[in-house]
Amino acid sequence: MTPVPRPAQLVPDGAVPRGRRVAMVTLGCARNEVDSEELAGRLAAEGYDLVDDADDADAVLVNTCGFIETAKKDSVDAILAATDSGASVVAVGCMAERYGSELAGALPEATVLGFDDYGAIGDRLDDVLSGRPLVPHTPRDRRTLLPISPVQRTAATAAADAPSIPGHDWLRRKRLASGPVAALKLASGCDRRCAFCAIPTFRGAFVSRPPAEVLGEAQWLASQGVTELVLVSENSTSYGKDLGDLRSLEKLLPQLAAVEGIARVRVAYLQPAELRPGLLDVIAGTERVAPYFDLSFQHSSPTLLRRMRRFGGTEDFLALIERARSLAPAAGFRTNVILGFPGETEDDVAELERFLTAGRLDAVGVFGYSDEEGTEAIGLPGKLDQAEIDARVRRVTDLVEELTAQRAEDRVGERVEVLLTEDLSDIEGPGVWLGHAAHQDPDSDGTTTISGVPVDAVPGGLLHAEVVGTEGIDLLARASVLAPAPAGR
Repeated sequence: MTPVPRPAQLVPDGAVPRGRRVAMVTLGCARNEVDSEELAGRLAAEGYDLVDDADDADAVLVNTCGFIETAKKDSVDAILAATDSGASVVAVGCMAERYGSELAGALPEATVLGFDDYGAIGDRLDDVLSGRPLVPHTPRDRRTLLPISPVQRTAATAAADAPSIPGHDWLRRKRLASGPVAALKLASGCDRRCAFCAIPTFRGAFVSRPPAEVLGEAQWLASQGVTELVLVSENSTSYGKDLGDLRSLEKLLPQLAAVEGIARVRVAYLQPAELRPGLLDVIAGTERVAPYFDLSFQHSSPTLLRRMRRFGGTEDFLALIERARSLAPAAGFRTNVILGFPGETEDDVAELERFLTAGRLDAVGVFGYSDEEGTEAIGLPGKLDQAEIDARVRRVTDLVEELTAQRAEDRVGERVEVLLTEDLSDIEGPGVWLGHAAHQDPDSDGTTTISGVPVDAVPGGLLHAEVVGTEGIDLLARASVLAPAPAGR
């Protein structure tokens, strides 16, 4: 665990000396991307130079994901790949927090840091590069560390030894990628107890960021050229409950949409059981808030959902979708589903297929169940063979690909508002751009290729267009008239 110190090297005046160059590798979700940018901001403030290539770095910071087995494997592979650069390798993020000393023992090539090291990341990196030994943390259930009530939280976070809450109490100071879209974290942690999910144990209890802090970061992102904000957390529908106001997100969304320079605000990670009518109305009906519903259904069989420690079922979910479409007929819907949860029957799978067929969703992620340490599901009876889980995943994936392609075809002739992200003129011909409509998440829900774009268009601009064709879930569109600029631009 003790990295070899690197000798100082002579550098030109004004250059960052060797020993202060760090590359960052980020795995997992948009929440991790925000954490990486926050870490980058802290390191830049401590005099570190952020470089793109690990071969040019003295240290590589790998922000790991620990959600499911495949994500953990990808994180280990990324750590091992980083060691090939010859730089000192530091693992942070969810997998590093979740396994701590165990991960350090399995990968002595890397130094493993936890969330509580984030506030002093510059000092910790100094330790690594100077060869000072660091003792990896012993994992603990972070739900016991983060108080829930606002009063308790205020008192606890004022203490010098308060646990670190990634994404709180300071504004991000660096973006690692250019472009007009940025994730903005609403909160950290989760208070739900889904039987299959270990996230609360290593991310901790749900803690909202104060609205003023979120607005301040939105204004900063707008000043950096961002025109679309994607609000992320483990459960965005819980935002504000620990602040004493369950309507916090309903109030915050119009304020974010009014930030100078912001053209679109999108909310990700909504829990169906917590989507209150008022919040649904705001998402569906507020100008510059995308009518987009990223709903964490996970399944639709009521019986299986109860085993998962979740609520609802096919009829509840279809009613929710119908309510949203009554307010915003062109609204976008995406979800994730799990196949092969312990006790899942053929009838349960058929019920899920019935829901997916009737729901007409725009995007669906299909995952196979895997045991996760520290979850209730790991001890449940009725485990399925891996071959059966894989077969069910393939079966539902095939159905989803057909259904989402059909849903995209339903949009032919529809007028959409496309946020431009990449000029394809050199590849596809003059006036062709790539972008995404309001119903498409920038990272996971397909794209819109738009022709006839004016020569003065810029990334982040909005363009009205008509959908003229599809390629799977991707849309082909023809530009009409430039949309009005966001207020204040």
